[in-house]
Amino acid sequence: MMHVRRVSGLLSLGMAAALASSALMPIGRAMAQDAGTLVVDTAFQLKTADPAREFEPTANLVLHPVYETLVTFTGSDLTKVVPSLSALPVITPDAKSFTFQLNPAAKFSDGSPVTADDVIFSLNRVKNVKGSPSFLLDGVTVTKGAKDGEIVLTTEQPDPGLPFKLANPAVGIVNAKVVKANQGSADEGADKTDRADSYLATASAGSGPYLLEKFDMAAEVVLKKNDAYWGEKPKYDQIVVRNVETSAQQMNVMRGDSQIALDLRPDQLDAIKDAAYTISVPSADVVFMFTNSNADVSPVAANPDFQTAVRLAIDYDGIVNIAGEGAVRPGSIIPTMFAGSLPTSEGPKRDVEAAKAALAKSGIKDPTIELTYVSDITKNGVSFADVAAKMQADLKEAGITATLKPSPVSTFLDDYRAGTLPFTIVWWGPDFPDPSDYLLFGPGEKVGLRAGWKAGSSPEITEIAKKAAVEIDQTTRTKLYDEWQKKLNAEGPFTGLFQPAFSMASSKTLEPVEYNAMWTIDLTAISPAKK
Repeated sequence: MMHVRRVSGLLSLGMAAALASSALMPIGRAMAQDAGTLVVDTAFQLKTADPAREFEPTANLVLHPVYETLVTFTGSDLTKVVPSLSALPVITPDAKSFTFQLNPAAKFSDGSPVTADDVIFSLNRVKNVKGSPSFLLDGVTVTKGAKDGEIVLTTEQPDPGLPFKLANPAVGIVNAKVVKANQGSADEGADKTDRADSYLATASAGSGPYLLEKFDMAAEVVLKKNDAYWGEKPKYDQIVVRNVETSAQQMNVMRGDSQIALDLRPDQLDAIKDAAYTISVPSADVVFMFTNSNADVSPVAANPDFQTAVRLAIDYDGIVNIAGEGAVRPGSIIPTMFAGSLPTSEGPKRDVEAAKAALAKSGIKDPTIELTYVSDITKNGVSFADVAAKMQADLKEAGITATLKPSPVSTFLDDYRAGTLPFTIVWWGPDFPDPSDYLLFGPGEKVGLRAGWKAGSSPEITEIAKKAAVEIDQTTRTKLYDEWQKKLNAEGPFTGLFQPAFSMASSKTLEPVEYNAMWTIDLTAISPAKK
């Protein structure tokens, strides 16, 4: 990716964050001292309150408590889905039909029951408004089942990862009657006729434990408890999520202006570890490098032996040290917390002499190559310039000269998507927590093409990917993804470098808070500390 949704809010709302942090601090102190209010600081990446259109981290954070999904995750575990509005699906052996049975107790905040019609409307609306999350339901048909409250999802191609996609807050179930009454549509052409996003920025149409009370993309989102919630009662009267710069977040937690800070750097944790609970754990984003396999872009980068030399020359442990405490190195391209990931030990290892031998085998004398990186943003506090400088020094030891080319993110994205970068550092944030999301790194696939890896370049890798994409048995599925990534490490243009740390602090007035890569933290699961 580089995933645009991971950076766009930071670029457009950075100035607003500074204003918000200064304007809201006195109010925040009063709220944070109120036992009925939870105050959370984060740097907003936020565009809409409409679940059918949202695909940003902050939207997942604040809409997860408002719009429930058919299935969900608990705690930090993304390896299995659990029931939510429905029981777990019954899946046919060909992984093309998924039958869900709604919980008859489920109801919306206005007291009306959640029905199969609501589910069909909600999922079709996600598809037809054609917002950022619409791809999650590509090729999916939704119909009523034979029983009351039964819904059947049918896919054009086998899709064992579909239940994991359905846990995304973007496919949250809305009250069809309410949304239709406020210019909502799920019909073909809804991308032109649906106008419900304006209404959904001012009111709720979900079944979750909280209601949307205020939605200000520059300053704060306020949630209030749903007194009519059909499940476990909300723990707070209101939750206030504020747009605050990282530097101010640290001070706010220390002074009691907020209870949670979500965007700290690992080096900020030491200053507050006595006053708050702190965690620094691997995020689900994978920072990786690639050498472009398209000889028209760079005959040097496309040389397979040169690609091998680059992989062998990099000091991966040194790069993880730059990323800081809590960062890890994945064994390939799938992040460590997902089913199907490889252990770190399976990743390429530094061997300078072997790198020199591979370079000699390439026939390229004294190669020089541009190493492009994003210059105007960081990833979880990690500077790409620092990583690029380290790689430049590592490559020099193997006889490769890397010319550093910093690039602003807007230019970088255009070049990255066009597949014109010969050698680069970039990252991918998951669309959904299933290894099938990473098949896009194969030859001829979306990300593979950005690295010049054309269809037919590696028939064996393509064949393994085809099998992994349709396998239902989890043990066999994991083995296939393991095999696919090992081949990718050996033959592909991509190499995983590190997963940056997610670092946060929470007040000791709360029970310890868990990180979840789908919605950062589960606001509905946070509890006051036991006395």
